[in-house]
Amino acid sequence: MRAPLYQVDAFTAQNFSGNPAAVLVLAAFPPAVDMQAIAAENNLAETAFIVPSGGNFRIRWFTPTVEVPPCGHATLASAAVVMERLHPDRDHVVFESASGPLQVTRVENGFLMDLPVRQCVPIAEPEGLADALGAHLLETVWDGYNYLVRLDRADEVRRLEPRLDVIAQMPSAGVIVTAAGEDGYDCVSRYFAPAKGIPEDPVTGGAHCALTPYWVDRLGKTELRAYQASGRGGEMLCRLTADRVELTGACTFFLEGEAYWEPRCPARQSLTLAAA
Repeated sequence: MRAPLYQVDAFTAQNFSGNPAAVLVLAAFPPAVDMQAIAAENNLAETAFIVPSGGNFRIRWFTPTVEVPPCGHATLASAAVVMERLHPDRDHVVFESASGPLQVTRVENGFLMDLPVRQCVPIAEPEGLADALGAHLLETVWDGYNYLVRLDRADEVRRLEPRLDVIAQMPSAGVIVTAAGEDGYDCVSRYFAPAKGIPEDPVTGGAHCALTPYWVDRLGKTELRAYQASGRGGEMLCRLTADRVELTGACTFFLEGEAYWEPRCPARQSLTLAAA
C-alpha cells in the first residue's frame, strides 16, 4: 500500500521545536495492526491517519506502542495538512473520531482547535511520585487520565529529571507537571508518559485540556498563554469556553513524501487504547 506522508512540527512557528507528528492521508483505514506498525516505524510521539469523509475527515491516532483517543498536536498537524496542502482554499475542517467531532479553524496566528475540557479533581498524592520526580508537590489532582501536579516555580519544572521507570508503573496514562509561568507565560508544564511509549511528550494538546481549567480557576482569567518546557519546547494560546477548550498554535512542515508498506496479518498484534 502507498499513502502520502507528512511530518509536521506542531505548536511552533519554527522547525526543530514544538511536537513533531506524522500524518498519513488514506482512502480508508487499513487494519489497526498496520497503523500500529507504521506508527512504530515513524517513532514519533504520534502518527495520525486521516480519511476523507463527506467533505471532512475521519481520524485515528497511534503512539509507537498504542492507539490513543484525541491527540491535540497530531490533530493540529492534520489540520495543517488539510488546509495547507490538500485543500488550501479551506479555512475549517472537522475530524470525526471515536471521541466525537473535533473542529479546527485557520486563524491569523495558526490554527484554532476545539477540544473537550478535562476537569481536575483533588486526589491523594500517589506513593512514590514525589520521589520519582525529585520534587516537592504543592498539589496533586486527577484529570481522568493523568496525574497533574503543581510545583512552586517554573524553573523547578524545567530542571526535572524524573525516574521514568517509576512513572511508567503509576496507575495513570501519564504525569503532567506544572507551575505558574514566567517571561510572559501564564503557566509552564511538562508531560511524561513512558507507559505509552512516550518518555516525554514535547508539546501536549490533551494535557492543556486539563491545564486550562486548572489555571483558569487559580488565575481568574479565561485565556492563557502556555509554554511546554520540554527540550524542544512549544507554546499555545488556551481559552476556556464552558465545557470546551480552544487551543491555538502554529505548525511548520518538515517532511513530505510517500509511505509504502506490505499489509500485515491482524492476528499478529492486539491493541489497547490509552489517553494523552
